[in-house]
Amino acid sequence: MRVTYNALVQKDVNRILQRYDSMSVGLGDAFWDELNSKIAATAQNPGHSHPAGGDFRRVNLSRFPYHFLFRILPGRIRVAVVRHHKRNPAYGRKRR
Repeated sequence: MRVTYNALVQKDVNRILQRYDSMSVGLGDAFWDELNSKIAATAQNPGHSHPAGGDFRRVNLSRFPYHFLFRILPGRIRVAVVRHHKRNPAYGRKRR
């Protein structure tokens, strides 16, 4: 399945990468690798994720306290937001 992204996902990820890069050399790269791995696995089997209300589904990262919300659309998944577990649950839900 193809993967598309809301335009604001890039800002979400850039902010996270800046934070982790400032904490430790290579930590941002580790986050990036895990995020891409989880998105690729989700594209292969989108139904193997948690319902997150409405038409959103949620995938948690293993090593980092972040998750992404996505929707299943015909022939693709659309990632709407990448956010911290403690972020307001409404954050990013209006994105399409």
